[in-house]
Amino acid sequence: MPTMPPSGPDPRQLGELAQSFGTDAERYDRARPRYPDALVRRIVAGRAGLDVLDVGCGTGIAARQFQAAGCRVLGVEPDARMAEVARRLGGTAEMARFEDWDPAGREFDAVVAGTAWHWIDPVAGAAQAARALRPGGRLAPFWNVFRFPPEIGAAVVAACQRALPDAPFDFAAMAMATGTLDAYQGQFARIADGIRAAGGFGEPEQWRFDWEWSYTRDAWLDQMPTQGPFTRLPPEVLDEVLAGVGAAIDAAGGGFTMRYATVAVTAVRAGTGGSSDRP
Repeated sequence: MPTMPPSGPDPRQLGELAQSFGTDAERYDRARPRYPDALVRRIVAGRAGLDVLDVGCGTGIAARQFQAAGCRVLGVEPDARMAEVARRLGGTAEMARFEDWDPAGREFDAVVAGTAWHWIDPVAGAAQAARALRPGGRLAPFWNVFRFPPEIGAAVVAACQRALPDAPFDFAAMAMATGTLDAYQGQFARIADGIRAAGGFGEPEQWRFDWEWSYTRDAWLDQMPTQGPFTRLPPEVLDEVLAGVGAAIDAAGGGFTMRYATVAVTAVRAGTGGSSDRP
């Protein structure tokens, strides 16, 4: 299921959910999907040696992709367990909530956030990004939104409903069943509005990159416990969900192809900044 929360969540519950991803940071790094190279290339825009700030860097999944593209990357991460894995895998990560993080005079060509910006106050986060960006630098939070094949999506929803008949799975079920970005547009609009309210940026826009990834049964069941609706489930309940999903994948031949749309909500820092002004 997607990990972006529904609109209007309780802030305390959101905080608890955000901290739950570090419960098994090694699994998170191993199982979570990467981001399309086309997204990285568009942000880098052919410029060598960019300074990139990765907000909510987690275990460094996106950071390593930008490093591979020739960027210098600094991560900011509030969860010590996630940050420790990022450092162990060759990244640099400072411990802080982004809204409270001190740039200490440092400036960056891009501020990115892979499936993390929805945990950040949209106005305070954009204002902090504006302080950290050089003129002409780009703010680009992005998300992977996935679409199951219909028979697998229906089986996941059914397994969740059987294991958790009283749980509020409406948002996640809708996102999987419809397979569209409609369930996320409210979040994307709030993030764009936060950028506008913070000031210091040009008009936000959306970028979309469509791609596919093939999963075996074991690979998908390895990823599911890292997703928001499942990170805090009791082990016996999670096992029931995974058993139901695994049976459906077995019935479909032991694997399936997931369709992804990676969406960035992006804007350029106002001012003149030489080569950084290029999109």
